[in-house]
This record gives sequence, structure tokens and C-alpha cells, in this order.
Amino acid sequence: MVPQSARPVRFEFAVKDCSVLQFYCKSRFGRYAPGMDRIDRKLLNLMQRDASRTNIDMADEVGLAPSSCLRRVQRLRKSGVIDRIVAILNPAKAGRGIKALVTVELKLHGETHMRRFLDIAVAEEAVSQAYSVTGETDVVLMLRLRDMEEFDTLCERLFRDENNVARYFTMIVIRTAKEETAIRL
Repeated sequence: MVPQSARPVRFEFAVKDCSVLQFYCKSRFGRYAPGMDRIDRKLLNLMQRDASRTNIDMADEVGLAPSSCLRRVQRLRKSGVIDRIVAILNPAKAGRGIKALVTVELKLHGETHMRRFLDIAVAEEAVSQAYSVTGETDVVLMLRLRDMEEFDTLCERLFRDENNVARYFTMIVIRTAKEETAIRL
């Protein structure tokens, strides 16, 4: 029998890895992870808008002492709720102003073939996001490109026959209506 004190930790890991459990916890308890309260959600929303804010500034905003605020942020990092803290670059100013979405249909299916293609795709510098998806297509890629020459070279490398690609469709983004990294809590 698992000791009572170990159960929340095991449950927390299960919730983190399972979208069904996340949905259940959200609908049943109003939160994804046990122990995440209104102040945790407020801190997370603040950090998602600007993670460079000081601990003192965030503590003041949520009504906590700086030491309590710091402990909460450290707990959220340790539990995996905060995955990482990054700088979000302006793609055009960073030299990657062209954005393209590519849907890919594979010739051969199954986990081994999917994994092989995804391993090749994620190794490409221009691939910023790669997803295995359901539906008529197998993979969706988000590309951040310097120019169309880079795209042409990438297509030759990534979508040739020996990479198991039956066909691919590319959509070049003309205008971005919304691009949000934050997850509203």
C-alpha cells in the first residue's frame, strides 16, 4: 500500500502527463494540479506576461511577502508547472521573418516511421514547432525562415522520398492575427 503522503505526488505526476486527468481536475476542482490556488494562478499569469519582473514586484502585485512569493515560484518550477523561462524574440528582427505552416502526409505509418520523420524534422534549424496530429495529415510543422531560398533547401532535404513523405502542403503566413504563448489560468 502506498503511504498517504506519497499519493499527492504520484497524482500530480499523472495529471501533468494526462490531458484527460487535467480536464477532470479542472472540471471537478477548478484547477489542474493539487495545491495550485488563486495566488499561484495569478503569479503564473503575471510571469507569462513578463517573466523579467522582480520577485518583489510580483509579491506586491499578489499581496505576498517576497519570501513567500519566491517559495511559490520555486515550488511551481520544481513541480513542472513552470517548464522554462525564455526570451521571446521578434522573428523579423532576429532574421527569421517568414513564417510557414506545413502539413505532411507520410507514406508509411506507425510509431517507428512517425518518430523517424519527427527526429529528422526537429533537427532542422528552421523548424520551430513539430506536431504529430490526428486527421488527414500526419505531421504539422511551423517554420521560421530567413528567405524562400532557405525554404527551398529545407524542402529538398526534409521532404525527399527517403524521409517517407508522400506529400506536403505549405501555407505561408501573410498576417498574424494572434500569436500567444500564454496559457490563461
